[in-house]
Amino acid sequence: MTPEPIRILAVDDVAANLTALEAALDLPGVELVRAGGAIEALEQLLHGDFALALLDVQMPEMDGFELAELMRGTERTRGIPIIFLTAVATDERRRFQGFEAGGVDYLLKPLDLTILRSKVAVFVELARQRHELARQRDELGAALGRLRAHGNNSPLAVIELNADGRIITWAEGARRLFGLEARTMLGTRIADAPFLLPDMREGFLSAMADLLAVGDRREMQCHRFAHADGNVREGEWYCSSLSGQAGPARTLMLQVQDVTERHRAQETQRLLVGELNHRVKNTLATVQAMAGLSLKRARSLEQFEANFTGRLQSLARAHALLSATTWSSASLHRLISDQLAIGTVPDDRLRLSGPDIHLPPETALRFALVLHELATNAHKYGALSGSSGQVEVICEVLAGTLQFRWHESGGPMIEALDRRGFGFELITGSLRPSGGKADVEVRQDGLTWHIALPMEALTQATGEVEPHVPTGCAAIAAALQPVGAIGPGSHILIVEDEPLVAMELALELEEQGFVTVGPATSCDQALAMIAAEPLAAVLLDGNLNGEPVIAVAEALVERGTPFAFVTGYSLDQFPATFHDRPILSKPFTPADLRRTLALLNGVEAEVTA
Repeated sequence: MTPEPIRILAVDDVAANLTALEAALDLPGVELVRAGGAIEALEQLLHGDFALALLDVQMPEMDGFELAELMRGTERTRGIPIIFLTAVATDERRRFQGFEAGGVDYLLKPLDLTILRSKVAVFVELARQRHELARQRDELGAALGRLRAHGNNSPLAVIELNADGRIITWAEGARRLFGLEARTMLGTRIADAPFLLPDMREGFLSAMADLLAVGDRREMQCHRFAHADGNVREGEWYCSSLSGQAGPARTLMLQVQDVTERHRAQETQRLLVGELNHRVKNTLATVQAMAGLSLKRARSLEQFEANFTGRLQSLARAHALLSATTWSSASLHRLISDQLAIGTVPDDRLRLSGPDIHLPPETALRFALVLHELATNAHKYGALSGSSGQVEVICEVLAGTLQFRWHESGGPMIEALDRRGFGFELITGSLRPSGGKADVEVRQDGLTWHIALPMEALTQATGEVEPHVPTGCAAIAAALQPVGAIGPGSHILIVEDEPLVAMELALELEEQGFVTVGPATSCDQALAMIAAEPLAAVLLDGNLNGEPVIAVAEALVERGTPFAFVTGYSLDQFPATFHDRPILSKPFTPADLRRTLALLNGVEAEVTA
């Protein structure tokens, strides 16, 4: 960009004099503006800026001194240097009058053009320097404005400290992040800042002092801070220290980012991964139990395949239904239709009536297996084994309880029902963790299952394990040696809310000669059973319908009763005081169970499958 010319105002009532000045001051980048009198000069001064004014003293209407006085009385023209030019013989009094009027020099005509050019060149150079400084000032101001605007718009809180640790910059982002106004924070010592927490103030100030002392360093530090509303937040502090250009003066720039949500997301992710691991292992343990129990109760491999495949498919359909609702709940009507579809029940042989109820996830999975057993038995032995039988399903809510009735009619005559069979145990045992009850009424023309579930079990979502240490738990000794040998005939309590897993544990223990107690499906049941009779050991599920089992573990520690966790969680999900406890991970094998019992017995033994 071509710089604007430096403008000089020449005022003289004699045109020849102006022409001579114009020729003498023909300098590069200089424009001489002519004025034939004071009035014309005042008009020119209104329309532009001038680096210098050359005023003739003797002019009609208004002389140069009077024009200078007018220029000095106006803000716009007050700073323009003035050189007086005169052809009248002068004395010191008139020269003094010129300087008093604001002139910087007083030259006599005829002019020495060399001297004039030299004097004018000085003011031209000064004007160029002023223009350059103004340009740089404008550029720096614009850059600073952009920097300040970006800083105010940045999600980071920008704070600058001087060598004394006082806040000299408090950007808009800092006001948003800390909730504190600049007028209250500027000039405040960082040591007195209200956002510093008492427990981290000393460490923070020490770290800042080290940065200021060294200079020319940058690093990222993590410090918590308090918002003006009292909430404590997590912060990442990006620190940059400068040593200063002229001695010991130093500055420290802090850019703070609120990472509270990131920390929460990471913690939530950690918990979700742990919960996912638990759910997957719990599901695998259920599948393993279904396989083992189906195999033990099957009369042939073909029967095992049919039973196991049907139950697995039933569980898979329930999982798919829950996944469609983000694992929040499952419609009872949809669950019934999905489960009965596995058994290909014709529409004209099924009647469904009553309100739809939304079941929480764990109850829905158990109810799916119950429905599968009901439909399978109806196909094999009941109303659906013939061509004319009917199934009626009635749901109703009475006195805060869901009453579910499965009524079969028109099928073959049923004389008795094996109440010790796997199907009966699965139906009745699956509902206990939800506080439900099931009973069957057998008649010659059919049978009727009556199932009752408390409504609170249908409206409460499954909770999560909270891996924290309850009050007083830290004072309990973590490692206790077993008080006696665990062998055949010993009583072992099973604390497990998954019926199939509890059944598999009981079957394996009984095959090894142990006496099983339970299962207990809640913490209250477990505590009551622990207090009721002496136990050789306890197999403790890590989570009972979303209820942490830490209270049960504490009670066992106090009584000196050996116990092992049976869980899909890892030990780091439990308080540190229990990290030395044996754990039987789901899914497990009989060899895993025997190895866990050996650990509870304090015996280092080689256990093979």
